[in-house]
Amino acid sequence: MTTLTPSDHSLGARTRGRLGALVRSREAGIFLAFALVVVLTTVKNPAFLFSSDGWRNLLITPAILIVVAVGQAVVIITRSVDLSVGSMLGLTAYLVGTMFVSFPGIPWPLALLVGVAFGAVLGLVNGALVAFGKVPAMVITLGTLYAFRGINVWWTGSNRINADQIPKDFQAIGHESILGIPMLTIIALVVLLGVAWYMRNTRAGREFYAIGSDPDAAELYGLAKRKRVLMAFILSGALSGLGGVLYVARYGTVSSQAGDGFELDAIGAAVIGGVAIVGGSGTVVGAAIGAFLLYTINRALPVISIPDFWQRAVVGALILGAIVLDRVLAVRQSRKLSREI
Repeated sequence: MTTLTPSDHSLGARTRGRLGALVRSREAGIFLAFALVVVLTTVKNPAFLFSSDGWRNLLITPAILIVVAVGQAVVIITRSVDLSVGSMLGLTAYLVGTMFVSFPGIPWPLALLVGVAFGAVLGLVNGALVAFGKVPAMVITLGTLYAFRGINVWWTGSNRINADQIPKDFQAIGHESILGIPMLTIIALVVLLGVAWYMRNTRAGREFYAIGSDPDAAELYGLAKRKRVLMAFILSGALSGLGGVLYVARYGTVSSQAGDGFELDAIGAAVIGGVAIVGGSGTVVGAAIGAFLLYTINRALPVISIPDFWQRAVVGALILGAIVLDRVLAVRQSRKLSREI
């Protein structure tokens, strides 16, 4: 007969508590909604998941958005927003494509590093203007959205990079799989896990949340508010740059329209995934699940013959619903704390 010690009971209680918290989390609810969309659409049309490309498309379609949405989520957690991620993605994509055209023998890992570094520099511009210029992030990044896009249009002109100008080994990143999982998806998951670990287990990661929850209190407490905000924008820029590199690998063809409107998808994925638009709460994992849900809905609705207008309306309703839910939860938490006091 096995006798349970008090430590065993304590361990079991902690385990049950963690499982209960996981089940009640926003991420679990979003994942459940994603799974429900997949199941219902597959019942309607089995080819959605079980065709030769169904499973692959389910994994690969949101991959680039996941990378960009992770960076966007960190910025939003600090009570800011980056409206320029789509423009940074497009500008970086054209830079990387031009490098392959101008220097045919360039190793693709070098092109990848240049793309990420270039995106980080663009993010640094945003972060410096927000952190040191003390101008609202929405205003700054709205300006750089148009500035970066304008530079891209001026640079690109009527030209475009074609797939036959991109090295085949580099394009393999966007098309090949490892054990049935697309390489793009693997890269997105590595980025997600790395940033999620950093946000959860480091002091700097926790400070992002503190600054987003109450910027004034965080500054009074002695947190490096400007430094963290700057870091958040640099990370967003770097991941947008990585998104631009992956865009070239995935599609091959790059024009001045690359990344157009991507900022709205990134913000939508983060908000739908439970990242509060007012900052201070949410996770990058939720943002990634939000990206899966957003793009899966966009794929699923045409399968069940829903017109394009309603596709956009459903996505808009999801974003509004997420914002309303955040507000309801915030009010409920405030009342609970008031009663405890």
